[in-house]
Amino acid sequence: MSETRREFLKASAVAGGALAANLDLLNGVHAGGSDIVRVGLVGCGGRGSGAIEQCIRGGRNVKVVALADAFRDKAEALRNSLRNLAANNERLRNSVELPDERIFVGLDAYRRVIENVDVVCLATPPGFRPTHIRAAVAARKHIFTEKPVCVDGPGARMCLAAFEEANRHRLSIVAGTQRRYQTGYLASMQKIHDGDLGQITSMRVYWNGNTLWSRRRTDDMTDLQWQLRNWYYFTWLCGDHIVEQHVHNLDVANWALQNSHPTRCVGLGGRQVRVEPLYGHIYDHFAVDYEYPNGVRVMSMCRQMPRPCENNISEAVTGTRGTWTSSNYRIVGERPWQFPAREDNNPYQDEHVALINSIRTGRPINDLKNVTESSLTAIMGRMACYTGRAVTWDQALNSQQNLMPERLAWDMELPVPPVAMPGTTPLT
Repeated sequence: MSETRREFLKASAVAGGALAANLDLLNGVHAGGSDIVRVGLVGCGGRGSGAIEQCIRGGRNVKVVALADAFRDKAEALRNSLRNLAANNERLRNSVELPDERIFVGLDAYRRVIENVDVVCLATPPGFRPTHIRAAVAARKHIFTEKPVCVDGPGARMCLAAFEEANRHRLSIVAGTQRRYQTGYLASMQKIHDGDLGQITSMRVYWNGNTLWSRRRTDDMTDLQWQLRNWYYFTWLCGDHIVEQHVHNLDVANWALQNSHPTRCVGLGGRQVRVEPLYGHIYDHFAVDYEYPNGVRVMSMCRQMPRPCENNISEAVTGTRGTWTSSNYRIVGERPWQFPAREDNNPYQDEHVALINSIRTGRPINDLKNVTESSLTAIMGRMACYTGRAVTWDQALNSQQNLMPERLAWDMELPVPPVAMPGTTPLT
């Protein structure tokens, strides 16, 4: 028999805390009452635009007061969009206050946003995220960060240190791994963790989808300008699509195993369809076999190729008593169960509800360790595919390969790296 909604909400609140924060806000529990929560955004692209709107909708008296981007046109476009939103929405009428002096532009503009806010939303290309997270935590600011939070081992270590520092100062850090704030996933994980599948033996996780946007280079662009405009296709900026996109599915695998992580992986991948210079040097497909503790194996696939290739974005968990699939939140086996689709929520919005409420109630949420480990799970898969070598967790975590170029400058020479070649590309 399916759980009732009341029973589910009670169970998931105990399990994760995310919905507890959500429920408190809906019930009007506010520490600080009418106090304004000042938020700022670093990274004014598509995801940043969505995140900042969801943040100001996340609670009462939340106001966006600062924006930063490497490019002025993106910051100005978002300011205009937010002003229009506020002008046409009575509830958000007082949620936007963006004078010229709080529109910051440049590679170090994130520092100015951090100085002016209580909460910083981080939505730049992921390669910058460890530095921005560390700076925000050092300034004792609460954070919403998009995923992934790192693209290499040094970035992962920086984030894990920031996690500990944030805990010491009772800071909230909510990550954009939104499945962890989605009612169907929360209810499913409660069932899995309660043993309804028995002992987990294997999993399958997929993000086999279409190609994404790209930006062609124009004659007036420097190397750095073009790579930042076309950031998805450079590993130093996005981590490759196994890291930037497939991290969601790998996060579900880690979550199902009580926030464990793989110990070793092998994989293969390549670049067959997107071979033009427009697509930088990243791959267009990966397949990775992850080994977890207790002999659990996770088969991971991700692909960005045009239709008519078949798409599949899903996860499945198999145990000794049955199998759960994410496509319908269903368990088939000894203890059959299905979560009612009508009771699912909007996790992109509710993760911000949880963040704002955690600040007002003084009950911090800190997602940073889990999202860092999920990011590193994807990174070790990329390392295995790029090199053709087996890669262990410790090798990925302790890797000295820092993908971020030194001393970024607009006029610097920044050649496109060669496409990784298994058997030739070294494991560092």
